[in-house]
Amino acid sequence: MLSPKSAETVRATLPAVSGSLSEITTLFYEKLFAAHPELLRHLFNRGNQANGSQRLALAGAVAAFAGHLTEHPDSRPDTMLTRIAHKHASLGVRADQYPIVREHLFAAIAEVLGEAVTDDVVRAWDEVYWLMAHALIAIEKRLSAEAGVAEDGVWRPYRVAARVQETDEVATFLLRPADGAPVPPARPGQYVSVQVQLPDGARQIRQYSLSGQPDGGLQISVKRVAAAGRPGAPSDAPAGEVSGYLHAHVHGGETLHVSPPFGDVVLDDGDGPLLLASAGIGCTPLVGMLAHLAAAGSRRRIIAAHADRSPATHPFRTDLRRLTDKLTDATTELWYEEGVRYEDGIWYEDGVRRKEAVRHGEERAEAETGGAADPVTVRTGRMDLTQIVVPAGTTAYLCGPVPFMKAARAQLLASGVPASNIHYEVFGPDLGL
Repeated sequence: MLSPKSAETVRATLPAVSGSLSEITTLFYEKLFAAHPELLRHLFNRGNQANGSQRLALAGAVAAFAGHLTEHPDSRPDTMLTRIAHKHASLGVRADQYPIVREHLFAAIAEVLGEAVTDDVVRAWDEVYWLMAHALIAIEKRLSAEAGVAEDGVWRPYRVAARVQETDEVATFLLRPADGAPVPPARPGQYVSVQVQLPDGARQIRQYSLSGQPDGGLQISVKRVAAAGRPGAPSDAPAGEVSGYLHAHVHGGETLHVSPPFGDVVLDDGDGPLLLASAGIGCTPLVGMLAHLAAAGSRRRIIAAHADRSPATHPFRTDLRRLTDKLTDATTELWYEEGVRYEDGIWYEDGVRRKEAVRHGEERAEAETGGAADPVTVRTGRMDLTQIVVPAGTTAYLCGPVPFMKAARAQLLASGVPASNIHYEVFGPDLGL
């Protein structure tokens, strides 16, 4: 794919470029938004720009693509490209925007690296850029066509038919097409982009996983992000603009502009065991998967594992139990950092007394009025997947804060789950695990 001469040049300059990518991408975005302020207002996530995560994601993607071309010249990293393309397609990124990005990215490279950027270096990295850009353009075009995106753009008006307050921080919105036409098809695990016009006139976009797919509509669940509320965010990180707007101003009857469903992390169609592991608002795509499995009457062995601060902050807590009960071979494993206690042989959850039952050496909650133990295990502390038995052949799906997913992935690898069987979804720029 990469010409031999360019491959040699990229291989020689990759360490220098990689070492300066943070500085290069910071300067790139400054130049891009100075020349095209509308991109920051109406396309790019201003929160991710403020906290620096978008810059890190761009740097990582460029370095990974260049490294792959030099190490595996006869292939390309399609998994990475497909994930980026799904995000781009859901945002309505256009092919004519790639030359704009190239112009300001290369200007930043030249300014940061100075005299090291010779004509040969420019030609080699230009080849890398366009190999990546043309691959993304082709995948995005295919994905948009498959999703039925109209020529006038990705956005379609949806009416907010209902709102449900799941917790103090999480609200679910039921969306129905404003024109009454059918909703586009979606696969469990996918997300939609939602565009809202904020008080300053900016049309900001965020992606939200489908937490269910009711008849004739789409369902998203949104956590209100407080200032510095993102895991790993700096103390001065801004509050979530779009989540805050939706929580404060959208109660039912309003119109939102929504993309078709996109996303490459989707439930497989096999019949092997499944592990759905989430933390916090990361439960949304996995609850959507679980609802699909329950509706289909799946007989697969399913473990739904979730970690949260407390039962009170756990979105879809009752739905999780209800869906688990509907499935023939499903159990739920819960970890709470607070709000539950074990005292004198009794579990107390949210102040409610529960009896004890024992199964496979684990303490399992049994409602006092229920009789047989329910298929839910409650533990205190942070999730530790080495505490449960993961069946051979399990396919795992992870979603939650990146530190949580790194820990869960390491635990699954230590338990013998192959890396190829572990899939994850990141809310925000993908910085990798």
